[in-house]
Amino acid sequence: MRASSSSSLTTRSPLSVLRWLVLAVMASLLSACGYNDFQAKDEAVKAAWGEVINQYQRRADLIPNLVNTVKGYASHERETLEAVTKARAAATSIQVSPETLNDPEAFKRFQQAQGELSGALSRLLAVSENYPQLKADASFRDLQSQLEGTENRITVARQRYIAAVQQYNVLARSFPTNLTAMIFKYPVKPSFTVENEKAISTPPAVKF
Repeated sequence: MRASSSSSLTTRSPLSVLRWLVLAVMASLLSACGYNDFQAKDEAVKAAWGEVINQYQRRADLIPNLVNTVKGYASHERETLEAVTKARAAATSIQVSPETLNDPEAFKRFQQAQGELSGALSRLLAVSENYPQLKADASFRDLQSQLEGTENRITVARQRYIAAVQQYNVLARSFPTNLTAMIFKYPVKPSFTVENEKAISTPPAVKF
């Protein structure tokens, strides 16, 4: 009985060693083909995207108070006020998620809506120049300051996202890591376009 038991242990031992060797080789191959890099860069893109969304939401939260303040001094500027309200509604109605990063069309719609909101805000602030009492209002001045700070944070967040996407896309397009991208379904991610970047990354003029 002892001899049989000893023989069984001896037989299983090489198999166990072989199994560990196979696992070690597979782990090495995954690392060499960029699998771990994809995990890290994909998470970096998601984190950068989350910050972009946070800053856009911060801007959206400021708009109702800004519109109401302007309305108190320039209620007859109805067209401009309605344009901002509608643009905000359109921008916030778009559902965004990590999946949006893999859908160029959804990303484009989100990008366009935010661009239209930026344009509407710029026109609203331009209108305020015609109302000295509005410009002197403490609440309006505070909202302008907050909006300017938020626009600057949006620009920084977008730039970080663009950088993160660039690093990820280089990995997804380069050989041999592009093979890993195809096998594990890591598609190239969309980024902000040059035209849109020029329009949105320029904060609305804030004059006192």
